[in-house]
Amino acid sequence: MSLEVTLLVWSVLVLFAHIGIQSGLLTRDLGSDYNAGPRDESRTLSPVAGRAERALRNFLETWPAFIALALVVQLTDASSWVTQLGAILYLVGRIVYIPLYLAAIKYVRSLAFAVSSAGLLMMFVGVLS
Repeated sequence: MSLEVTLLVWSVLVLFAHIGIQSGLLTRDLGSDYNAGPRDESRTLSPVAGRAERALRNFLETWPAFIALALVVQLTDASSWVTQLGAILYLVGRIVYIPLYLAAIKYVRSLAFAVSSAGLLMMFVGVLS
């Protein structure tokens, strides 16, 4: 198994972290009954819970690209230092992004996102090489 696929497996824990944080903050703000129900009515979240929800959505926007690139690397035997470093940058950037977003730390959060995006770009370039 390539490093890229190994990191893909580990990225599932990042997904669970996002879901757990978002769900826990939602329950804290709105209660168990609301969280367990269909959530038909709109409710206002605290700033931190809102950030957790947006961070999860942001992760879900980039994660499919990481999944696809990691699988292409594995299937085409295209693993190289470029794709490996790209996968590392993606995963580290996404992990660092969570507390930065929850704490509303400007610019550094954007830098973490840029690092993870650069990692995806490196994997893309590595696959095409």
